[in-house]
Amino acid sequence: MSSGTILLVEDNPSDVGLTRRALEKAHIDNDLKVVRDGQEALDYIFGTGEYAGRDVSDVPALTFLDLKLPKVWGLEVLRRIRSGTCTRRMPVVILTSSSQEQDMIVGYDLGANSYVRKPVDFKEFAEVVERTGKYWLALNVTPPKV
Repeated sequence: MSSGTILLVEDNPSDVGLTRRALEKAHIDNDLKVVRDGQEALDYIFGTGEYAGRDVSDVPALTFLDLKLPKVWGLEVLRRIRSGTCTRRMPVVILTSSSQEQDMIVGYDLGANSYVRKPVDFKEFAEVVERTGKYWLALNVTPPKV
């Protein structure tokens, strides 16, 4: 796989574990950084709060973003990502259990690269994470950094 960090923005420990296992099973060995709420995601991405001093030019190679997050809602996280000069082109895949059409519409309007619903079955979940990860990390050609 390509180099770079995968950022997982997910507050559900079970989904974190499932995602971690699915990436391992798919032999996607990029570093996985897990943040558990929207504010922590923003702090990590923009090098603020507990991540002050982090090299913000080192943007994640892929971000899996849940929508229903504590502190800052996932769609607001996406809005802020797209408003940043260094982050506006960062690949963001909404990975959520939300089946609300409005969430999907707003997610795409705010610049999500993809919207994926989390399957309940582990085997299906693992397959979705594997396919999504391999596409964004191995097949997709990313634009140059801003």
